Amino acid sequence: MRTSVAIIGAGPAGLLLARLLQQRGVESVVLESRSREHVEHRQRAGILEQGTVDVLRACGAGERMDREGLVHDGIELRFGGTGHRIDLAALTGGRQVMVYAQTEVVRDLVALRAESGAPLLFEAEVLEVLDAETEHPRVRYRHAGAEHVLDADYVVGADGFHGVGRKTIPADRVRTYERTYPFAWLGILADVAPSTEELIYACHERGFALHSMRTPQVSRLYLQVPPDTDARDWPDDRIWDELDLRFAVDGDWRLERGPITDKSVTPMRSFVAEPLRYGRLLLAGDAAHIVPPTGAKGLNLAVADVTLLAQALTAAVGHGDDRALESYSDTALRRVWRAEHFSYSMTTLLHTDPAADDFARRLQRSHLDYVVASTAAATSLAENYVGLEL
Repeated sequence: MRTSVAIIGAGPAGLLLARLLQQRGVESVVLESRSREHVEHRQRAGILEQGTVDVLRACGAGERMDREGLVHDGIELRFGGTGHRIDLAALTGGRQVMVYAQTEVVRDLVALRAESGAPLLFEAEVLEVLDAETEHPRVRYRHAGAEHVLDADYVVGADGFHGVGRKTIPADRVRTYERTYPFAWLGILADVAPSTEELIYACHERGFALHSMRTPQVSRLYLQVPPDTDARDWPDDRIWDELDLRFAVDGDWRLERGPITDKSVTPMRSFVAEPLRYGRLLLAGDAAHIVPPTGAKGLNLAVADVTLLAQALTAAVGHGDDRALESYSDTALRRVWRAEHFSYSMTTLLHTDPAADDFARRLQRSHLDYVVASTAAATSLAENYVGLEL
């Protein structure tokens, strides 16, 4: 089999890139190692930047998002028993975010791909990328019990942190930057209406907590926990009791409880690989960078990557113009590092460092007080939260 662009990975990065290329008349084949059921049900982030919403609408993947997604104009920072609203829209000229789970984005993009009849192979395990530095790269994969080779003009590794894509690049041709945080998130899904209309980011001496939502009937909540936490050690009542403590506020606000339907622990790390190109192999999304989830940037960075890639690959495949591909890595990495810094800042601002002394805790409180008291500081947070222009 042969195609113009071989895409490894049917997460949001790979699926959206395939859709954008298809709109521009560029052929692609998407290879995904997991089953369709697995891909469409794995729980991931749920906050879409304004630019991500615009891209999904433009590519025809916005109908259900606009019908079921929840538009938010602000967020709340909660500390010291008081809530402080950051008016995102007012501080950014009307820009907003959308609460719509990555799971749903993937379902929408899979449905569009299936409807179009363009190649999307599930349970296709990519074994290796060959000849990436030549004009004729190839992808060797196993599907339906047999090995196959996919010939392409370009290969895109959108196959996540542990995928084959980045591992194809020789160690002396890539540099990585990484930070591991001394805490993790215990996340739950609960069949209970959200206790808030906008997300609550709570900084508490016992640790960070986040109140998010999936729908008007389903809440998504997180607790900061040690990185070696086993979710089975946290029975439902213990989780709700701890959430009550960390969200406690002066006044009559209360956290509603309900049946917990999903429970998992997410490690926290920052990671960047440079460059994002090796010959005719390009990296996008989690294959190239990871951010701690506090800033809600993971999915949105993937969308920014493939928006650039779609334009660059269209010029290269359709017109033989490689200039945008040559600059892809540098252009994408400028945004990546801005998002990495914002995510790091939000994480250190809101989490309790187990190694912090009293001096560090007072500095953290001073920083929080400044953010909610200063229009300039709140504007900086808001601009980064809703996302930079694509």
